[in-house]
Amino acid sequence: MDLKEKTVSKNYVYCGKIINVRCDDAELPSGKPCKREVIEHSGGAAVLYVESDAVLLVKQFRYPYGEEIYEIPAGKRNRGEDPAVTAARELAEETGLTATELEHIYTVYPTPGYTDEKIYIYHAKAAVQGSAHPDDGEFLHAQFIPLAEAERMIRDGRIRDGKTIIAVQHYLLYRRA
Repeated sequence: MDLKEKTVSKNYVYCGKIINVRCDDAELPSGKPCKREVIEHSGGAAVLYVESDAVLLVKQFRYPYGEEIYEIPAGKRNRGEDPAVTAARELAEETGLTATELEHIYTVYPTPGYTDEKIYIYHAKAAVQGSAHPDDGEFLHAQFIPLAEAERMIRDGRIRDGKTIIAVQHYLLYRRA
């Protein structure tokens, strides 16, 4: 059975700095017309870094949720930018660490029902310490959390960010693989 839907027309409702919003006319595999709402996003990259059995997390206020959350260092990918470049840049900006060895571990689709965003998750196997230089208007606190505590934080809901859960669970499952 063919599951592919056909785009009839792309109708932009909003074009912004971070996202574009469309309400497309589409056609189902059966030929029936439908509407598809899509948020276009250039995606992002995130970096897992573990040192001395502690994972590097940043804590920052996330406006859409109205709360401070724990995440691995991450940020928005510039259109056309190699995701590894994004990952290295964000690690340096947020924590002062320069990755000397990055390994791609996953590409995830965080919300496939309405956005084309992809997040590329990397593991920095080695890094050199420098000084952090967050973007203007970016306020965060970077800290190493023991892996056992990070695991408890995932279980009890203190870590809710999907990319962080995936990266930490990957590390715990494959330990330095």
